[in-house]
Amino acid sequence: MSKMIFVNLPVADVARSTAFYEAIGFTKDEQFSNEQGASMRWSDEISIMLLSHDFYRSFMPHKAIADTAATSEVILCLSFDSREAVDAVVERAIAAGSKGDVNEPDDHGWMYGRSFEDLDGHSFGPFFMDLEAAKAAMAGDAEAA
Repeated sequence: MSKMIFVNLPVADVARSTAFYEAIGFTKDEQFSNEQGASMRWSDEISIMLLSHDFYRSFMPHKAIADTAATSEVILCLSFDSREAVDAVVERAIAAGSKGDVNEPDDHGWMYGRSFEDLDGHSFGPFFMDLEAAKAAMAGDAEAA
């Protein structure tokens, strides 16, 4: 059995959040979705579960849901095959109602990243990395030390 990751996020409006995630390239898995939550597939191994606040609380009744306007809970970094694909997903997120570029774009030549928040303030850091160039840059840093 392959390893899988299910990231569970509390959302104020499951239907609205589902539409947002579809707009940025996720696919809804109807088999694991209902009015309380939606399973949104990023890849065969990674899904984001969009859970209504009440349903989310049923898993974590002893903790408050983070106020994403004031608290950073996690940054979900998604890899893309090109710089252009990173730009495209951020532009789709903005068009779907998110706050784009909540941080300055990050460009190291071999790695390029931008940021956006979903409709509930969950932070994303889409990025592209040229692995061969990254290895070369890190080897150069090690030699300089």
